[in-house]
Amino acid sequence: MGGAKPHLMICTCERTMPLDPQAVSRGCNGNVTRHDHLCGAELGEFRHAVSAGEAIVVACTQETPLFREVAESLSSDAPLSFANIRENGGWSRDAAAAGPKAAALIAAAIEEPPLVTPVTLESAGVALIYGCDDVAVEAGRQLADRLDITVLLTRPGDITPRAVNEFPVLKGSVRNAQGYLGRFELTIDDYALPAPSSREKLRFGPARDGAVSNCDLILDLSGGMPLFPAHELRPGYVRADPRDPLAVEKAIAEAGNLVGTFDKPLFIRFDASLCAHSRSKITGCTRCLDLCPTGAITPNGDAVAIDPAICGGCGFCAATCPTGAASYAVPPADMLMSRLRTLLQTYTKAGGVGPRILFHDGDHGRPLIDALARFGDGLPAEVIPVAVNEVSQVGPEAIAAAFAYGATGVTLLARERPRHDMLGMRQVVELSQTIVGSLGFGEDVVRIVQADDPDRLRAFLDAAPRGTAAINTASFVARGAKRGLLETAFSELHRAAPAPVDRIALPRGAPFGSLALDVESCTLCHSCVTACPTGALSDDPERPMLRFAESACVQCGLCAATCPEDALTLEPQLDFLAWSAPRRTLKQEEPFRCIACGEPFGTKSTIERVVARLEEKHWMFKGEHARRIDVVKMCDKCRVSAVVNEGFDPNIPQRPPVVTTDDYLRARETGADNPTHS
Repeated sequence: MGGAKPHLMICTCERTMPLDPQAVSRGCNGNVTRHDHLCGAELGEFRHAVSAGEAIVVACTQETPLFREVAESLSSDAPLSFANIRENGGWSRDAAAAGPKAAALIAAAIEEPPLVTPVTLESAGVALIYGCDDVAVEAGRQLADRLDITVLLTRPGDITPRAVNEFPVLKGSVRNAQGYLGRFELTIDDYALPAPSSREKLRFGPARDGAVSNCDLILDLSGGMPLFPAHELRPGYVRADPRDPLAVEKAIAEAGNLVGTFDKPLFIRFDASLCAHSRSKITGCTRCLDLCPTGAITPNGDAVAIDPAICGGCGFCAATCPTGAASYAVPPADMLMSRLRTLLQTYTKAGGVGPRILFHDGDHGRPLIDALARFGDGLPAEVIPVAVNEVSQVGPEAIAAAFAYGATGVTLLARERPRHDMLGMRQVVELSQTIVGSLGFGEDVVRIVQADDPDRLRAFLDAAPRGTAAINTASFVARGAKRGLLETAFSELHRAAPAPVDRIALPRGAPFGSLALDVESCTLCHSCVTACPTGALSDDPERPMLRFAESACVQCGLCAATCPEDALTLEPQLDFLAWSAPRRTLKQEEPFRCIACGEPFGTKSTIERVVARLEEKHWMFKGEHARRIDVVKMCDKCRVSAVVNEGFDPNIPQRPPVVTTDDYLRARETGADNPTHS
């Protein structure tokens, strides 16, 4: 809230809720005025404030269109923001104590909303209607004037031929479907054309498998299994039960509007250089691949690829990505953490105690909270709602930041019947609870509530355990990429903890941890260094050494899978001291010095072990060939020089000299055992 103080206009909404201007004034840096009917009898006061060119925050979202219209009529370009303090706190049985929450919501409303990068999809209206009976044909008839229709019937029964074929009606069953709005491709088996001479019912000609069809949108009225995973999130795919006439009509209406240019948000930003999926065809991290409900993520060499057109924005990949390669963009992690900082700091400054965060989405959570305010007891005074695009996007860095900033609990609100598997969200919650619980913030203070009923939501919030607030509340400003944010948030969480411990054991699969090295087995070949995608393992150009930075380790397992001696073992944990310490040396040896030039190369133990084994067991390095062992003790340059100048290959016995007839005769005359070339 830098610059000039904004004008904070708070309204009791015709005295249906109490207000605490003093709490708002304590928490917010602005000029607070109290009103009872700002959108009606006191609208002139809003006009006056707008005319004065002040930055204004109106504590009302219901009448946003009216206030914007008034501001536009006055040609005002002054900043104008809106905060919902009514449904989020004022209409509640605890409204009298909700002043600090109102201050927090108003302060957060002033912050700039995130910029959304669009992904553009184009549809020319080429539609495939997939069904099994006359319901699909009738849907085609209704849409024929708006879309380019093809009806595909799977295992059809008796279908009455039409008098006029306005659109094709074909037979076939979809074997495979891929794509999205504007770019669908289907592979069809049992594909056949109808016979024009069909009389009492449609008859089809010879069928074939493997036909390929392309279209812009699909209306699925087959009543079978969906053609796509998490099909509700697939743009351009509309599905309804053919036995439900109302659902069919709604699907027809939706499909009819899927023509033109459409923008959807770019939910995930991806940096392939940070991805820990694989190295050298050895698989490491698969968290995003395992959790993506839509199939938008696929392997792509050593990294993965995320198709933004298919991505449904659930955020599982961003929440669980250990390296920060995948990060949520609506809003970015740093902006979400900045909002948490504003909410919790303002709440405390305004006199609030024991704040709890309720993450919710707009499609399900906001209507549920509104219903609770209008028909129930409203939200508890200390529960601060935080709207996100999808609650499954909330990662451990945001939860850690909330507790570091002073929260005593975090709840994620989900549907009773979620649109996709909640495994990823549960993993994040369990990991976060393990960490905050171990640091003394309380047990069961990070929770998921699945509720479609507002009273159930209120009952859950009333019964939820109250945690212990941070001892030294954090004030850090969130900046940078996700992995850096996570490191900062955890470090600040440890510093603010009521009962700090230096090490927390974590379950297998956690994205933080250490490595155990079998020093005797390790040969310092550094294959693990080459495989490590985050730079947690490193060598030293000056001497044989293996070093490790625990804060950078994401437990992807690529190092252990790559190590030829199986000398590395993952140890999932969160060691705060190790995170703040410099790189530690796992193993260090003396280098072996070249016997020719003195240049260090390899490790002394390795070269000596190789020499001993060759001298002991290999015939090529015994007797008259013993000097060949010297090349093993040389650096690359000296080894090449020795081989070239001395005229032998250290790996192959030298050929015996060529012996002629004269040599044999001479040997016979002299009595020599072996003839030699003269």
